[in-house]
Amino acid sequence: MLQGHGELLLAVLVAVLFVLQVTSEEQFEGSRAVALAAAGGFCVALAFGRRAPVVPLTAGALLMVISNQWTPPLANTGTFFVAYVVAVYWAGRYLGGRSVLPAIAMLVVALPLATIEPGQPFSVSDAAFIAVAFAGPFVAGQMIRRRHEQEHRLRGRATQLEAERDLRAREAVAEERVRIARELHDVVAHAISVIVLQARGGRRRLPDGADESREALDAIERTAEDALSEMRRLLGMLRRPDDEAELAPQPGLGDIDGLVAKLNATGLPVTVRVEGSPRALARGVEVSAYRIVQEALTNALKHAGPATARVTVRYSPSDLILEIADDGSGSGTGGGSGQGLAGIRERVAIYGGELTAGRGASGGFTVRARLPLGT
Repeated sequence: MLQGHGELLLAVLVAVLFVLQVTSEEQFEGSRAVALAAAGGFCVALAFGRRAPVVPLTAGALLMVISNQWTPPLANTGTFFVAYVVAVYWAGRYLGGRSVLPAIAMLVVALPLATIEPGQPFSVSDAAFIAVAFAGPFVAGQMIRRRHEQEHRLRGRATQLEAERDLRAREAVAEERVRIARELHDVVAHAISVIVLQARGGRRRLPDGADESREALDAIERTAEDALSEMRRLLGMLRRPDDEAELAPQPGLGDIDGLVAKLNATGLPVTVRVEGSPRALARGVEVSAYRIVQEALTNALKHAGPATARVTVRYSPSDLILEIADDGSGSGTGGGSGQGLAGIRERVAIYGGELTAGRGASGGFTVRARLPLGT
């Protein structure tokens, strides 16, 4: 099948013009039958101009030979010249690699056929014009072909990079979920351990004869111990084989000062401001708040370049609001994965909060997270 309709339309148009020329010209030189057959063959070859560009080039060269020997008017018309120039352009546009060589060889053959005619004086200017007319479309076609190939490679590379970024983002989210699950395990396991201890202590304080209360406390203790075992089993599934045991207590908002001290020592000056009345928070919220601040400041250290950072912790009646802003230019070359925001977003989403992150009006980068305290 043909690859398009442009070459077919051109072939039909050239065929019509050749037929009109051969049949309507009263003093036609040569054989009309030979002329129509030669013109028809060239027009059929034009119909394959994009799929097999060498075919119309070869047919055009044969038509020049036939025209010089038997039917001079055919190859001397503007109709043939325009059609052959288009065929030359198709050869440059759709041939690449080693397939270009036969087309170039055919053009080298066609050039003297087009410039040297029997019985006509040879003109250097005519030869130069024909050479430019043939070489120009071919070179233009090659340039357009290479530009399209480059655009195709760039689109493919962009698609590949986008897929890689999506994959890294999904991996970052999955890794952050595992990390959150581990932290929540510690928080919940602690609470369950307290339940077990309270049940045991309460049972020891029961007076003799309080059998129903004793059985209830026994059931509470067994259920809590089963839940604690399941939590430990869950942590074992989440932990990778090369992970070390995490025995240190999970950090909270009270540990931000220590984090800031470490960052100050690494070259990122950080100030902390607390607004509102600090109060006790759910342990999971405490851990997530610390991790959000930690990740945002780490991103600032890696990517902000020479900068200072400001952390604002704001307590409201219903929310905990965290704002981490830097005044950098974003020219840092930390070389990180660039997926820190994905982890922050995942932590905020777990508590049904809101996250905004982006360039500030006066420069720098700002991360603002709202964690509802009722969740």
